[in-house]
Amino acid sequence: MVPKVAIVFYSLYGHIKSLAEAEKQGLKKAGIEADIYQVAETLPQEVLTMMHAPPKSDYPVVGARIMEKYDAFLFGIPTRTVIASLSTLTHHGLIYVPLGYAKSFAQLSNVSEVHGGSPWGAGTFAGGDGSRSPSALELELATIQGESFGNTISKVETRGTSKNVNDKAADSGHSGFESADKEGLCGLPSKCVVS
Repeated sequence: MVPKVAIVFYSLYGHIKSLAEAEKQGLKKAGIEADIYQVAETLPQEVLTMMHAPPKSDYPVVGARIMEKYDAFLFGIPTRTVIASLSTLTHHGLIYVPLGYAKSFAQLSNVSEVHGGSPWGAGTFAGGDGSRSPSALELELATIQGESFGNTISKVETRGTSKNVNDKAADSGHSGFESADKEGLCGLPSKCVVS
C-alpha cells in the first residue's frame, strides 16, 4: 500500500509554501500523492499588517485529528528552527529522513548563486522583508527532497499491510516486541515498521 503523506508548513511570506508545493511534485515523481496543510497563524493581524505579510494561502489548517490519518509527514519549518524541532520529534518516535547529498550533491554544492538548502533539507532565503522569492535551484532541491523522501518511505510497510512486529519477531526467533498496531518502542501508537 502506498504511504499517505501530509506536507505541513508554516509560511509568513509564502516561501515555505512554494517549497511545500515543489516537494509535492517530487513525491508525485516517486508515485505518492500528498496533501498540503498549513499551520494556524498565531501572530495578531496588526503585527502581520506591520510586517507587510500577504494573506494566508487557501490550504486547510492542520490539526491533530488530521495528522492521525497519515503515515508520513514533510514539515516546512521557517527561520532555522528545524534542528531544534528534531529533538522533540525524536522524543515522539518519529523517524527523520534527511535530504542528504546522495541525490542533491550537484545542487547543494553549486556556488554560482547564493541559495538555501543543506543536507538537512530543502531551504530558501526570504530576505528581511520577504521580497526574495525561492530560486529555481531552491525549488529543484525541494523537488529532489520530495522524490527522495517518497522513495525512502515507500520501503516502509504501513499498518494493515504486513504482519505485526510480534509475528515478524516470532518468524525470526525473537520475541518481546509490542504489536505494531498497539504501540511503538517509545510507548506512543505505532503506525509502521521498517522492513
